[in-house]
Amino acid sequence: MDNKNNPTKFSSKSVFTKSTVIAVIITVPSLIALFVVWSISGDLITAAILATIIHFASMGFSLKISKKIFSKNHST
Repeated sequence: MDNKNNPTKFSSKSVFTKSTVIAVIITVPSLIALFVVWSISGDLITAAILATIIHFASMGFSLKISKKIFSKNHST
C-alpha cells in the first residue's frame, strides 16, 4: 500500500483537544458580545441578534482553523 493513500490516524486525546479549541473559538466571542451588548443597551433581542451574527462569523473562521489543524499531511 502507498503511504499517500493511508490517512493519518489521530488519537482520541488529540481529537478531543483540537475539537475543544475549535468549540471555544466559536462560542466565546458570541457569548462576550451577547453579555456586553446586553449590559450596555439593556435590550436582549438586539444583543441576541448581534451575538448570532458574530457566532456565524466565528464559525467561518474556525472552519479555516480546523482545516489546518486536522489536515492529514503534516509537514515536519
